[in-house]
Amino acid sequence: MRLREESATTFNIMPYLIFITIFPVFIGFFLRFPKLIIEIKEKKQWSFDWIKVVAIGIPSLYIAMIPILSIYFGLNLLFAKEFLLLGDTTFTSTAGIVFGYVLLDSLKK
Repeated sequence: MRLREESATTFNIMPYLIFITIFPVFIGFFLRFPKLIIEIKEKKQWSFDWIKVVAIGIPSLYIAMIPILSIYFGLNLLFAKEFLLLGDTTFTSTAGIVFGYVLLDSLKK
């Protein structure tokens, strides 16, 4: 909330946009991290599930990064106007959590 208030007073919205994009990804990491620790203890070959990252991770990363891409780079992106007009970060936060979780979940042993 403090970053949002500060960005409203100083007209510098980038710290707020970076926070609402990066923080949910870390939440997704932390949700998957205990299972990853259990998998690390197993003595197996590591692999990476590219299909899961491409099918779920990349679209969720796109949705999570819509505010930064549309404001900072000035791009006219698909669905960007709807997210910015609503002003609600629930959908982008959920996409960030999904991306963080899928990124760690795609590491397999």
